[in-house]
Amino acid sequence: MSVTVVGSLNEDVLVAVGRLPGRGETVIGRSATLAPGGKGANQAAAAGLLGTGVHMVGRVGEDPAGDRQLAALAGSRVDVSRVVRTPGVPTGSATIPVEQGSGENLIVVVPGANAELTAEDADVEPVRRAAVLLLQLEVPLDAVRAAAAATAGTVVLTPAPPQPLPAELLARVDVLVPNEHELVQLAGAAPGERAPAELAELARGLGCRAVVVTLGARGALVVPGDGGGALLQPPPAVDTVDTTGAGDCFSGALAQGLAGGADLPGAVRYAVTAAALSTTGPGARGALPGDDDVRALLPRVPAAAPVRRLPLGADGHWPGDTRPTEEEP
Repeated sequence: MSVTVVGSLNEDVLVAVGRLPGRGETVIGRSATLAPGGKGANQAAAAGLLGTGVHMVGRVGEDPAGDRQLAALAGSRVDVSRVVRTPGVPTGSATIPVEQGSGENLIVVVPGANAELTAEDADVEPVRRAAVLLLQLEVPLDAVRAAAAATAGTVVLTPAPPQPLPAELLARVDVLVPNEHELVQLAGAAPGERAPAELAELARGLGCRAVVVTLGARGALVVPGDGGGALLQPPPAVDTVDTTGAGDCFSGALAQGLAGGADLPGAVRYAVTAAALSTTGPGARGALPGDDDVRALLPRVPAAAPVRRLPLGADGHWPGDTRPTEEEP
């Protein structure tokens, strides 16, 4: 079964720092390294190393950075025949300071050729016949919508960077995969830390078929759209070096799990394991695991735990719900 990714390809500049800078602050970096990146390409590379039949659809420039991105994906067993070389526009790039010790990071993206991806680029045979279509939002929304409309497969969307999603796109999405902050923005709720039960209620409010919320070191929250109970899937314990790209690895592994016939909780268990392993090396792809690596660790992954639903108050809202009511401006 095949996985097709429509999305971005970037060249990352990874900067090791003692601590992440605050607003308006300058810190001295300890080293800088070039690495292949982009949410779409990272997801494709993760999926390619975990299984076969992975295709990438996107754009790069006619420059050395584009050459490096295509070579890196091909080395991860990804078919790049539908990646278009774009004259006069540089390959996309991202600058990523990474805090040594915690592995936490910040990301600033310059889209470059990614911004030139068209609806026509996305309506191609690998998209139409994909078992699972994997999408993100680092390319124009028209291309994302065209791909979702063209496929007959399962559509998985990572809504990053977050933006308002058209109803016709959400109607085509089978599994929405936001992180905690993206979920809060999509739900129109106030920023702030939330317990899994609160996040599950926000996810249900989106009206999607299923939502999987990635929670970093806490794992992932599975929220079915049929009214079933949510599950919190913890990750295995690993020695984390760098969390850059862990969410992309999660999405690529989730797509491969679904393409291989796993149900959603099973695919999420597989994905949190792959994502955890991906943090044990530097950069978005420095420690991407193979299928054997993931399956060897699966027996040590904690079991998923049910998340109790919050009771509704007299106003029809659960306690702590910060979304505006219809009466509010």
